[in-house]
Amino acid sequence: MTSREDNIRAWQQRYVNDGKYAGSALLIKRHGEEIFFHAAGLRNVEEQLPFTRDTVVRMYSMTKPITSVVLLMLLERGLFHLEAPVSDFLPGFSDMRALIDGASSIDQTVECRSPTLHELLTHTSGLSYPFNPGVLAEEMAKTDLMFKSDQASLQAQVAELAKLPLAFHPGTRWEYSVATDVLGAVIEVVTGRELADVFREFVFEPLKMSETGFAVQDGTGNRFASLYTPLAGDAMALNAATPDENQLRLVEDYHNSIYRGSTMRSGGGGLLGTLDDFMAFAEMFRCDGRCADGAILSPSISRFMRRNHLPGDIASMGPQSFAEQPMDGMGFGLGGAVVLDPARARCPGSVGDFSWGGMASTFFWIDPVLDLSVVFLTQLAPSSSYPSRAELKALVHGMIDS
Repeated sequence: MTSREDNIRAWQQRYVNDGKYAGSALLIKRHGEEIFFHAAGLRNVEEQLPFTRDTVVRMYSMTKPITSVVLLMLLERGLFHLEAPVSDFLPGFSDMRALIDGASSIDQTVECRSPTLHELLTHTSGLSYPFNPGVLAEEMAKTDLMFKSDQASLQAQVAELAKLPLAFHPGTRWEYSVATDVLGAVIEVVTGRELADVFREFVFEPLKMSETGFAVQDGTGNRFASLYTPLAGDAMALNAATPDENQLRLVEDYHNSIYRGSTMRSGGGGLLGTLDDFMAFAEMFRCDGRCADGAILSPSISRFMRRNHLPGDIASMGPQSFAEQPMDGMGFGLGGAVVLDPARARCPGSVGDFSWGGMASTFFWIDPVLDLSVVFLTQLAPSSSYPSRAELKALVHGMIDS
């Protein structure tokens, strides 16, 4: 009889055989002990290089929980409170306007207040992403306000963003956005330091995440995985996405990556890292902020982050945006999604699961009921291409006896 672990291995290999993912790696820990690891396929199809445990990948939006943790570490020091308006730190957001309901052009606005840090953390700020539908997203797309690694500095991009109106009044809706990039700029202002240096001191060094950063590190070589897409054209242009004849069209490899000369420190999507590095971060969350060298976050603040900070689930807040997670039965904490009702989410899980993913189909979650941490890495954009996350959760729950 096929074991349940074999079901997961077969699933990973099937995605490779079907030409959906070039390769992937999965790591599962329970009660702090490794109970499963498997890698399948290739990190680089063109050179036939295998996807390995130490493969370096683009984390994209899995950067967001890390940025959120750093902001909460500063909160613990009494440097601000979460209801503070972002304009207290970034004056460009002082005189804000929001699009009117049903706006058809960017100049149809009314006055509104500045979003708070809490609204930025929970994606209820009124900001957006260029790949979302709507007037603001279209305007952001015109100037490519995407906080890419080869764009201008973080503070310069945030200054341009502040010139645009919000998509809606802060606190009234949920929309996935560049809000966490703005929080990265807040961190720089509060600390007086570049985001990369703060991340290194606050998170990477205590958790021994030596392979994680905003740029390709010396010595990485061809361990840096290629990025693929099943789409023709821009892999991030979700509103104009059309299938490509080649399911695995190469977007970027280690020879020509924008991460080799990174100029942007994107708190919303700029990090590169490895499986074991991100597992160290996930395990910190599972252990309520603790790590081998002590604690980077207090248990109470860690649990506070993983609570639902919305009035109900995401679906109840009228989202019109792309999201990395289901919206029914899912709440949102500070930097990640929270399972409120697995049945309404239509995906196996435990109440209190905390998770998030990245645009290249990466995914992590911690399960406080099963005392479980899971990290899955691959490199295919966009993450909405296949239902791999829901399938993986079912496979993992099928593997756990009790």
